[in-house]
Amino acid sequence: MAVQNTIKVAARRREATQGFWERAYIFEVIRGLWITTKHFVSNLYYHILKLFGIIKTHPLTPTIQYPEEHRLLAPRLRTLHRLARREDGSPRCVACMMCETVCPALCIKIVAEEVENPYIEKRPQSFDIDIGRCVFCGFCVEACPEDAIRMDTGILEIASYSRAGMVLDIDTLLALRPTAMRTDKEVDELQKQLLE
Repeated sequence: MAVQNTIKVAARRREATQGFWERAYIFEVIRGLWITTKHFVSNLYYHILKLFGIIKTHPLTPTIQYPEEHRLLAPRLRTLHRLARREDGSPRCVACMMCETVCPALCIKIVAEEVENPYIEKRPQSFDIDIGRCVFCGFCVEACPEDAIRMDTGILEIASYSRAGMVLDIDTLLALRPTAMRTDKEVDELQKQLLE
């Protein structure tokens, strides 16, 4: 009740400080149209002058021809997931279920199996990520104690004609490579250098 009264008092104060033209929004709409038209005409003018070679140094509005040109990506940008490999080629994942547990979208499903290797208790029999449900928060990357899951592929164009096509299995995740074709060993060395 008190909150509603406070909101009503604040609304009355706002109306008291606004003039007629501000409450009618006519002037504000005309002002917005004027600013938009001014930017459009000035950009059109400078692009025409640059097209005919009259000016060469004036900075223009950057236009990226998307399918042919790509924007530079920030190095920390979270893109499509991938699973890192050990030096022998096996998945680095030990199926500890930390990423599956911490995922807020519940899009990671792992089925574990035992391994004969005495240094590794288990490994993933299946590791599926439903990209259609993923929110790309990066919690799975932060939670992984083995640094097995990474989001450094640089792939932003993710599309499919069906929901089943949005589910990435373990083979697909292992086949993906990091940006700039760095190996997992090189990425590990870069991370160590950053921590020092």
